[in-house]
Amino acid sequence: MTETRRKFDQDFKDGAVRIVEETGRSIVQVARELGINAGTLANWVNMARQRRRAGNDDLDEGERAELVRLRKENAELQMRCDVLKRGLALWVRDSAIR
Repeated sequence: MTETRRKFDQDFKDGAVRIVEETGRSIVQVARELGINAGTLANWVNMARQRRRAGNDDLDEGERAELVRLRKENAELQMRCDVLKRGLALWVRDSAIR
């Protein structure tokens, strides 16, 4: 008896991996819902994690530039937030002393 091997396009694989990562549900649970083998889904998740670790997330130049800009903006906003927190703490302390 021969088995036909199912083929999945990359969009399906990426979507399945996103479900696992974004919902926090187990690989077995998601695989069961999608009707695929849990080992297959585990392989896809592991490959996606390895690609991210290797930095091969296939970002084009525009996306990379935006990522750099957003990281800088995020760092600046965190600094502003820290300054405001410190200012508020000083204001509360001065108010309590009076």
